[in-house]
Amino acid sequence: MFENKNTTPLSEIGEFGLIDHLTKNFPVIHPSTLKGVGDDAAVLNLNEGQSVVTTDLLIEGVHFDLSYVPLKHLGYKSVMVNLSDVYAMNAHPTQITVSLAVSNRFPLEALEELYSGIALACKNYKVDLVGGDTSSSSTGLIISITAVGQAEEKKITYRSGAKANDLLVVSGDLGGAYMGLQVLEREKEVFKVSPNNQPDLALYSYCVERQLKPEARKDIIELLEEVEIVPNAMIDISDGLSSEVFHLSKASGVGCDIYEEKLPADPQTSSTAEEFKINSSTALLNGGEDYELLMAIKTEDYDKIKGHPLLTPIGHFTDQKEVCNLITGLRQSIPLQAQGWKNFNKDESA
Repeated sequence: MFENKNTTPLSEIGEFGLIDHLTKNFPVIHPSTLKGVGDDAAVLNLNEGQSVVTTDLLIEGVHFDLSYVPLKHLGYKSVMVNLSDVYAMNAHPTQITVSLAVSNRFPLEALEELYSGIALACKNYKVDLVGGDTSSSSTGLIISITAVGQAEEKKITYRSGAKANDLLVVSGDLGGAYMGLQVLEREKEVFKVSPNNQPDLALYSYCVERQLKPEARKDIIELLEEVEIVPNAMIDISDGLSSEVFHLSKASGVGCDIYEEKLPADPQTSSTAEEFKINSSTALLNGGEDYELLMAIKTEDYDKIKGHPLLTPIGHFTDQKEVCNLITGLRQSIPLQAQGWKNFNKDESA
């Protein structure tokens, strides 16, 4: 958690003073933003193309642990979670709203740190902060972000358009965020026993960064535009590859075969999985929070992406409705199991 001896209680500044203070340095960059923060509602001119809207909720103790998540990173990641959903629609994000519920253990300086991450995300991805809300909380920190985006009608991509024989293609690499989480959880337990112990995370820098500060794949949407590909279906990988494959298959009414040997992994992800005695394929298939894009691409578009370092074909769709299989390195076909993140898991404590 944020530590600073010279802190300012939120009661000293008040709700509206807090909003003004946290949002005063957010410039407006989009012509479609007519009125941002400062009134009862934002005013947007979204009459060109199609608009997409998405909202995500992040709750302390469920989605993040402030014992090892820096507030600046949390602010940045909170925006990425939403922008990733916009990109998964093959759209470009333009505006966000940010709502917070905070307990009295958070001083003003802590929220300044959180908003510095939000501001960096807005700057890097060229989106406007146009509003939100703040409230008190008795259970810690709750963050709700809504993102708005735009796209040409003919380019909007849903989950439901995959067809038999389409290629299943994924961006980037998988499993890094999951292994980063394992490293951070291990170091948390070590800290409980030896509070003076300073962890050396240099060997796990890639995986830890994938967990703490992921990047939404704006570059992939730009790449698809450049090579003139509009995917038949697309989804972002937030809950794990296997879960997202089933989402696409169910929405599109098709099946899918995935080839284990094709799954892309960073060498550090593989070595960390080996150190933790975790099967690397398990991490790649079921680890969440990579925020990569998973898409169905027509076979005739294969030559446009063949050999591209950012896009990897990992399988294909079939006409077997919602039958998804993993083809192992030994060419055995086994039913794919969705073991990624599930909200409202019955085993979770209340």
